[in-house]
Amino acid sequence: MAFDYSLDYEKINFRQHPELYRVGKGEQGVLLVEPYKSEILPYWRFKTPEIARESSEKIYQLFLEYLEKDDFIGADMARKFLQMGYTRSRRYANHKSGRKYQRSQSSSAPKEILPYDVDPIKAESAAIFKTKWIEPKTNATYLQLLARHKQMYETQNIK
Repeated sequence: MAFDYSLDYEKINFRQHPELYRVGKGEQGVLLVEPYKSEILPYWRFKTPEIARESSEKIYQLFLEYLEKDDFIGADMARKFLQMGYTRSRRYANHKSGRKYQRSQSSSAPKEILPYDVDPIKAESAAIFKTKWIEPKTNATYLQLLARHKQMYETQNIK
């Protein structure tokens, strides 16, 4: 089921209302779902490989702590932050400004991809996050909680 962007995220505590959470695709909702965003975001950094390693390890530790508490949403949000660490550092590895597309005057014009400007430091940060991101995606406990969450909440039409 798709991530529901119509909810009033500023007013929902998803720890108290897990029935409202939708996994969505990729990183959807990573900067919306509270209280998890506020718990994880302070640790999310990727400027250098050393910072990325420390950040990814801390976020992965939070992932494991959420699993220990049987808190699927927290674990999923930690997974999303690890994924976002990979995708954002990869974007900066490819485009120094962090912008992938040329700004155009017309919203109907096709987006033109800016030339690549490879940054090996950000590429290394991306590789560090990618390695940590794969661990939650293949974690048996996480996969069980994911299946349970989808069965309990996402197969129903709850709003």
